[in-house]
Amino acid sequence: MSHDLERPDLYIDGAWVPPHKGESVDQIEAATGQRLGTAAMANTDDVDDAVRAARRALIGEWGRFSAADRSAAVLRFAAELKTRGRDTASLVSRENGMPIRLSGIVNGLAPALIAGYYGDLAAGLDAEDVRPSPTGGDTVVLRRPVGVIGAVTPWNYPHALAIMKVAPALAAGCTVVFKPPPETALDGYVIADAALAAGLPPGVVNVIAGGREAGAHLVEHPGVDKVAFTGSTAAGRTIGEVAGRMLRPVTLELGGKSVSLVLEDADIDLFTSKILEVSLPNNGQTCHAATRILAPRSRYTEIVDAVTDIVSGAIVGDPLDPATQVGPVVTEAQRDRVLSYVALGRESARLTTGGSKTRDAGWFVEPTVFADVDNSSRVAQEEIFGPVLCVTPYDDIEDAIAIANDSAFGLGGVVWGADADRGFDVAARIESGSVGVNHYELHINAPFGGVKSSGLGRELGPEGLQPYLRTQSIYRGR
Repeated sequence: MSHDLERPDLYIDGAWVPPHKGESVDQIEAATGQRLGTAAMANTDDVDDAVRAARRALIGEWGRFSAADRSAAVLRFAAELKTRGRDTASLVSRENGMPIRLSGIVNGLAPALIAGYYGDLAAGLDAEDVRPSPTGGDTVVLRRPVGVIGAVTPWNYPHALAIMKVAPALAAGCTVVFKPPPETALDGYVIADAALAAGLPPGVVNVIAGGREAGAHLVEHPGVDKVAFTGSTAAGRTIGEVAGRMLRPVTLELGGKSVSLVLEDADIDLFTSKILEVSLPNNGQTCHAATRILAPRSRYTEIVDAVTDIVSGAIVGDPLDPATQVGPVVTEAQRDRVLSYVALGRESARLTTGGSKTRDAGWFVEPTVFADVDNSSRVAQEEIFGPVLCVTPYDDIEDAIAIANDSAFGLGGVVWGADADRGFDVAARIESGSVGVNHYELHINAPFGGVKSSGLGRELGPEGLQPYLRTQSIYRGR
């Protein structure tokens, strides 16, 4: 199945419809800088249409589905995503530069697995929770869908992040207006293809790619009952302010500047074998990437040299080539942003490898390492979102934990050490929503999300379903 690269229409109320103003944007291939296709862009009128369609579905046919019916529908949706997985993975690699070896997992396989997971969870949601009262009688606690969901996602892991919102929302009985970003709109419309092929009733899933104006209108729309957002911390703060003013529930998965803490007894071969996977996944365009490497002074030179060797030897190239380890960043603007941070790093730290763009065609940046980085510097404190690592020395474990926690963010992190129990104890002291020990990987059945400026709420696991449900207590007398 080859995905359509020309998408002149939006998906609203179970049909493909042209945008009110007929607007579209060219999709640019990250590796070449050349036109890839065209995607329709929504304006505020299109958002209004989509929200109305979602409301009709919520109180109409979809609202009458039993939990078993919803489960079956979401499982059909998962099957359609799986059918499209291989082509979707390639499409995303062309859109944002993600190496196909990663995209095949996170954009090809994971969306179907996530949707299947929530499809299975949906089957048990009709069960009533009866709680006896100590003063007599009981309370029946019912679970109901929150309502219409406004889902807004970024371009870095576009398909997986979308399904992390759409699937639990559908499992809970909600309807969705999903706004993909302009940079990766084409794979967003594949979700509409899957919803249509799965036979989801009209209005249950609406897909309207758009820019900031459309996103802002969706977030503050009076017909939306909850917002689910992944993106920058700055945008998340704005959305949080709107949600607070409107007393509207919101899930915010935001930026990060995660730590990779190497203990004195760490297996350096294990650590170096995982650097590209843990610290530079998706060319560094990953919110939980462990880009701050903390090394004990007793092994500092050894670790800096090892990191430099691995990063300098990374295979940079066409993201569709299975051998490629680092591809281009998503746009020319993002490349220039990354290079501006490299320039800042040159002023305050020691460049050990990289630091330039690698070719004229496409948006490539050399994988870059800075040593002797002061944790207070901008390159250590701000999210760069590109293939740039910082190495900082520490004196002892208390110093290491203090440096690790000296950050506005708290999304991911990794601790490396030969003693797994000690590694676990250190990980538990890091102020972050998730931390790995000699490993870092999101698990479908475990909650993922941040603390501090990295966000509010959790996705994945059963915890990822709860934000899409509200409870109703019915008190019964004796």
